[in-house]
Amino acid sequence: MDKSEFKAKEMNMMKNLDEEEGLLMKEKDRIWKLPGQPKVRFSQYGGYVSVDEEAGRAFFYYFVQAQRNKDSLPLLIWLNGGPGCSSLAYGAMQELGPFRVNSDGKTLFKNRYPWNYFANVLFVESPAGVGFSYSNTSSDYNTNGDKKTAADNYAFLVNWLKRFPEYKSRDLYITGESYAGHYVPQFAHTILQHNTLPNNTFINLKGIMIGNAVINDETDTRGMYEFLGSHAIISDSTVKAIEKFCDLSPNATEQGKECNAAIDEAGEDVGNIDIYNIYGPLCMNPNLTATPKPNSIIIDPCSDYYVSAYLNRDDVQKALHANVTKLKYEWSPCSDVITKWNDSPSTILPLLQEFLNHGLRVWIFSGDVDGRVPVTSTLYSINNMNLEVTTPWHPWFFNGEVGGYTQVYKGNLTFATVRGAGHQVPSFQPARALSLIKHFLDGTSLPNTKRYY
Repeated sequence: MDKSEFKAKEMNMMKNLDEEEGLLMKEKDRIWKLPGQPKVRFSQYGGYVSVDEEAGRAFFYYFVQAQRNKDSLPLLIWLNGGPGCSSLAYGAMQELGPFRVNSDGKTLFKNRYPWNYFANVLFVESPAGVGFSYSNTSSDYNTNGDKKTAADNYAFLVNWLKRFPEYKSRDLYITGESYAGHYVPQFAHTILQHNTLPNNTFINLKGIMIGNAVINDETDTRGMYEFLGSHAIISDSTVKAIEKFCDLSPNATEQGKECNAAIDEAGEDVGNIDIYNIYGPLCMNPNLTATPKPNSIIIDPCSDYYVSAYLNRDDVQKALHANVTKLKYEWSPCSDVITKWNDSPSTILPLLQEFLNHGLRVWIFSGDVDGRVPVTSTLYSINNMNLEVTTPWHPWFFNGEVGGYTQVYKGNLTFATVRGAGHQVPSFQPARALSLIKHFLDGTSLPNTKRYY
């Protein structure tokens, strides 16, 4: 046997060992049943994937296979934003996952509109310090930023695919909301970069979808104040003062006293409402109940408290394979340990243009009653890309009603609103959100006739 044959045999043996180890770890991650969970027919997994062995940094994931056709449906990754909020707490437990938490904080009920109807869904908690993700190097919590998060998300995916090799060649879509308007495009950009390098795992990325997404600082801010003014939440005079005295450009360093006074006035005008769902109710009683309240398809405004109680239970953490001894802090929906964010570009628009040039599917959606990253912000941002409109603005339908409004741009970019939805679109309009993700994954236009069901 010559040297090259020996080397090839050695590499093949190493590959087989890696695959065997991955399969063992996958089986170890299997979740047989979560506490208080109703019976289901799909498999679910949870556990840790290392992103930096030397630092002892690992991301927690929760994975639910598709309810049917799991062997052919795509892999969909969901990321929540913040920076610092948990994809398990929000995406999985309050938005698009298969379960939601009852008001007793101990039991679960089925989400009637989970996204694993149409995909195998992977929820990732990133960066380290978010949710159950951790690092054994404490300084990691102070060095987080967009670049590090993108690199770590890529390392997570490559290592996760070793554990789940059946998804290596599967179509991949990356989705998320809010500050995931940074996470998702930078993750996708990192994948495209690595796909061009030799001897790397080729990842079959097909598209991205982001909702109520932070993508361009100047227009995000300008659109927010305009939205609040147009919805009679702040005064017209306050909006005009902000437009006159505030420099919202990315190069602005210090604002004058007139601008600061106008912004303070805007904060006072808003008052005690949920800025993430301007017409939604507030949580008036966060206490758990002895028995679950009647369930609704619309999210309970106190759900954060129910989810926190549930995920802080020892039996739940054990079932999820969450290694809480490494966390050194109580689990919370948004991180208490990430106190510094080191890099955040003022715009993500060049990356979106890059994806269009690569032929990726790009969808951006907006819950139309979100006041934090509202529809006006997103439209201003898209307009800055100077794209030609190929399908003009029109309503799209679901179950005989207007589900929202949509417009398609040259290069395969679709913008869609979701009528009556706040910042977390699948929480407030789960059925319409499910229709949205179905058409995104299918690569089909949103239905433009109310006869479509």
